[in-house]
Amino acid sequence: MPTSNSFHDGFTIDSAAPRASSRSDADALRASVARGCFKLLEALALLALGAFFLFPFFWMFGTSLKTLAETLQFPPTLLPKVFMWENFPAVWNSSNFPAAALNSVAVAIGIILIQLAVILPASYAFAFKRFRFSKPLFTLVIAGLMIPPQVTFLPLYLFFSRLGMINTYVPLILPFASSAFGIFLLTQSFRQIPAEIVESARLDGASEFVIVRRVLLPSVIPTLMTFVLFSFISHWNDYFWVLSMTNDESVRTLSLAVVRLIDADGGVKHWHTTMAANMILVAPVLLAYVSANRWIKRAFAYNGIK
Repeated sequence: MPTSNSFHDGFTIDSAAPRASSRSDADALRASVARGCFKLLEALALLALGAFFLFPFFWMFGTSLKTLAETLQFPPTLLPKVFMWENFPAVWNSSNFPAAALNSVAVAIGIILIQLAVILPASYAFAFKRFRFSKPLFTLVIAGLMIPPQVTFLPLYLFFSRLGMINTYVPLILPFASSAFGIFLLTQSFRQIPAEIVESARLDGASEFVIVRRVLLPSVIPTLMTFVLFSFISHWNDYFWVLSMTNDESVRTLSLAVVRLIDADGGVKHWHTTMAANMILVAPVLLAYVSANRWIKRAFAYNGIK
């Protein structure tokens, strides 16, 4: 088969070159279409996943603005016919709700402050100090991640009961003074920092407190903020522990106050005010997540680069 055409002036044109170029253009087009389809499927999957997670919040918000009759009708409606914004002040002005909110703030912030005071020096010691039984102790810390609080509540309840501390903030805060998850997470972040930096700071005469405060802490702020967010969400929403350690409404938190609203009127399910209370309960969590979102991204990006 001939592979070229000849002109009268002696010049030739290779016919295989256009065919190869045409095949490469077709392959590039198919690859571009495949990438476009993949991106479209990815966007649709993310949209469906986002709708799956956001729908409960949308339903909760819509129900919080309905009347009691609308919450009980069938089939249910997504949005109320009349937006009952007065459900929110009605919930807030209900018995003991503001006090429960203050209790939630006090317990969550108290736990976080004590945890930071404990996990920072503990993580620094595990990461940069060499002491006897450091590895077995760190193994025990990791093992603590597998122990749920439901396992320890009975001996702790008996302990605090004998001390006369039931119905106080002490049993709500003190058992969570240390966090195995926080120590593990922060230790791993400290270990990513070169030990030579710490040694140079010691040679310059820096104390251990100065090393942690000025040398190490700025590098682990994203990790620390991530832990603070997780801890805040966990203890802000805690129901079991508060229910176990208290029987006095004056020290109970929002999670129990919300449950009390369901049967506030002789067994009638007040779902509209309950959902309004849930909106108040979840608002600080959403605000904390939005505030710490950039720190979470930095923490994952930093750990990925390292």
